[in-house]
Amino acid sequence: MPDWTYHPLRGAAAAVFGLRRSQRTALRLLASIGSRPAGARLIARGFGHRHPPERLAGEIAGVPVTVRLGISVPPSLARDTVRAMAPLGAGVVEVAPVSAADAQTVREAAVGRSIPMVVRTCDPEAEAALALHVDGFTRSDDPHVIHLSEPSVSTAAAALEEPGAVVLARPEVLVAAGPGWFARVTEAATPTAPPPGPRDVGRDPRRWPAWWWALLVGLGMTGAGLGAAAITLGPVLLWYDRDYLGMTLEELHAANHHLVHFLQHDRITMAGTMVSIGALYTGLAVGGIRRGWPWAREVYLLSGTLGFPTLFYFLATGFVEPLHTATALVLFPMFVMGVRRSPHGPRWRLAPEGPEPERRRALVGQLLMILTGVGLFVGGAVISVVGLTDVFVPTDLTFLGTDAQTLDALNPRLVPFLSHDRAGFGGALMSAAVAIVLLSAWGWRRGEAWVFWTLAAAAAAGFLPAVMVHGSIHYTDLIHLAPVYIGIALTTTGLLLACPYLCAKVPTASPQT
Repeated sequence: MPDWTYHPLRGAAAAVFGLRRSQRTALRLLASIGSRPAGARLIARGFGHRHPPERLAGEIAGVPVTVRLGISVPPSLARDTVRAMAPLGAGVVEVAPVSAADAQTVREAAVGRSIPMVVRTCDPEAEAALALHVDGFTRSDDPHVIHLSEPSVSTAAAALEEPGAVVLARPEVLVAAGPGWFARVTEAATPTAPPPGPRDVGRDPRRWPAWWWALLVGLGMTGAGLGAAAITLGPVLLWYDRDYLGMTLEELHAANHHLVHFLQHDRITMAGTMVSIGALYTGLAVGGIRRGWPWAREVYLLSGTLGFPTLFYFLATGFVEPLHTATALVLFPMFVMGVRRSPHGPRWRLAPEGPEPERRRALVGQLLMILTGVGLFVGGAVISVVGLTDVFVPTDLTFLGTDAQTLDALNPRLVPFLSHDRAGFGGALMSAAVAIVLLSAWGWRRGEAWVFWTLAAAAAAGFLPAVMVHGSIHYTDLIHLAPVYIGIALTTTGLLLACPYLCAKVPTASPQT
């Protein structure tokens, strides 16, 4: 996972404030977020590794730790470090060197800690003063405790191969490599195996792995989106649409020459979003869940948990679309199987760390993709609210050349019919946006080309149909389309910047077995 802070010798903050102040600032920021339950969960999900393998557990100075990876800081940084480290995936905090004068500072730092805290001191008075307040004491001559000053993931992972070794990073490592360093080291030190092939699973659905079910949901969403697009470009209205409205397509066109085009534009954008979700789920299944990434399953789970309940928007609109309902009823059990089945063990391959400029550009790309996803989520939420309330925005009514009251007078069921499409599109957009944000935040690793292609396919499926349908019906209001154009610009720039990083070649053989 890429870092979120600049290298102390290159970053503007370190250049202005100095190394020590940069360390303190970074730790205080993480501590202020991590001290709150919601913030701790955010850090853990974004940067931490919540599932370290048992082989990385051990002890330091007789103190059990879940992972033999931690940080060593001076007493002045102890309080902020203890508050910040647990969500990041660190297993222990060492405070060193500690003198009798530092005892009160260390005692205050130890209060309410959620991570083991050990102290290194050569002062018997300090040790006596802290014996009841910390978990243990380390020694400077302990050959099993390795202190690192360079942010090399491979060096730290190699050191952890020794069963009794404990790796403690200096504060400058976190400033240079970012809070995701602990997760990257844990992943690099986790034994992996090749993904299973079809022969390893068989044809019995009861034995199908989770990623197969997730893949079926992705393919199902893609097929449903393409089917919806075909209907929209063909008959537009199906029999149940005509029965609900009590009007034919010709009658709708005669009532308002822009009405059919408006209906098509809503449904094409909805269809494109469905295909986009299908691309995201397919990528998560094949590239993430299949290879044992815990976060990939969680992206899939959170996106689907938000998306499927939007089916119940019909309680507000009053229109139940049979095909939409049938698709949800077919895909939902597969979705449940995809998240309930036990996930695979680790099967990933990690690319070696690449050039620093490449990584820096990828960080900018990552930020742009997250911003795009956040913008799409906000847009989807607004569209859902508008679709369930006013239904139309001012530019819609300008395009239609009418108002909602006139349409309601024309046919009392027409506005609820349009409301269903509008609100459903907003719900689907939020579901896709959650997957985009979390995939960009959690899956940004060098050599994970599937992340690049998944996001690229999702963007193409979501943005291009929207632009094309608006152009074809001459609904080209700049204010209405500005979010689409901004999204295209951000996505294109972000993916181009990140392409060399995400699509870097990975060695054929896994670096750890």
